[in-house]
Amino acid sequence: MPSALFSPLQLRSLTIPHRGWVSPMCQYSCHPGTGEGVPNDWHLMHLGSFAAGGAALIMSEAAAVNAVGRISPLDAGLYSDEQAAGWERIVDFVHRHGAVDCRIGAQLAHAGRKASTYWPFADQSGSVSSSDGGWGTVGPSTQPFDGYAAPAAMSEDDILAVVDDFAAAASRAVAAGFDTVEIHGAHGYLLHQFQSPLINTRTDRWGGNEEGRNKLMLTVVDAVRDVIPDSMPLLLRISATDWADGGVDAEASVRLARAAAGRGVDLVDVSSGGAVAHQKIRAVPGYQAGFAEQIRRDAGVPTGAVGLLTSAAQAEDIVANGRADAVFMARAALRDPHWWLRAAYELGHDISWVPQYQRAVPRHGF
Repeated sequence: MPSALFSPLQLRSLTIPHRGWVSPMCQYSCHPGTGEGVPNDWHLMHLGSFAAGGAALIMSEAAAVNAVGRISPLDAGLYSDEQAAGWERIVDFVHRHGAVDCRIGAQLAHAGRKASTYWPFADQSGSVSSSDGGWGTVGPSTQPFDGYAAPAAMSEDDILAVVDDFAAAASRAVAAGFDTVEIHGAHGYLLHQFQSPLINTRTDRWGGNEEGRNKLMLTVVDAVRDVIPDSMPLLLRISATDWADGGVDAEASVRLARAAAGRGVDLVDVSSGGAVAHQKIRAVPGYQAGFAEQIRRDAGVPTGAVGLLTSAAQAEDIVANGRADAVFMARAALRDPHWWLRAAYELGHDISWVPQYQRAVPRHGF
């Protein structure tokens, strides 16, 4: 029987060769010597290895839409022409060297109150000191994330400027040759901070009720959709639940996804968590796939599943049974950058290999 995982997916005018995709993964590797937020040889190697390994769509790491939106001083951005040129080099490499007709997307992000933090493999954690290049952060209110410095509450002008920054970053992504754009509205970063009632206590038009809390995310969707080609699909990553009482839940996420689809979002990338430190996540294999299935069914929008998805059989089951339209891989891809070549073999699907690896095509076992 043909593999569902390795069947193509059409989003607007973009044909993606199969449904096994690479999830955005921050590398914290934009070192000062290569320019602030500029992707470099590490990013070329990291993302290029997935292309050679048979991935169909590779999402960039979270690219900040302005300098204060970076998660750390070593994060990538898309707010300067120098950064866009760095990404263009990587986009071209992926397009030229993919095993399949590999596509690549730019994830656009703003970390809000979770910005200006030390990278995971630093010698310390928490907010970066000014002596180490840290900066003041912003958020819907002055409420900090546990253990981090308090942000400044954003004014109306600040909010509108961020909307413009998302649009400008999207325009740079198009010019750099990316095939699609994803808006990062998950994991406790700025757009999710505005969405979550656990964080957003505003009483103006950017808060007060669910419609107000969703307003920034949907306004950004409108702004990005307006500047990218009509033929280009737009993705939105959300946290389907905050895993905490009183926070975002699956039903609220269905309503958000339905509204986003009505404004031109073509696929919702369904993750969860990240808003608050007291979250209680029940992490088991495929623990977020049920949210992708619910949003796909109830909001009527294509979805991508992510989260502890590691085996070919697991990914095949999710797509074949209509639980999601695609599967994003993260840690499994880091462990095996050729995961898709192996998965195709296990599922009996004949996938193309790059010419340089042809001698390794399995004949009697992988």
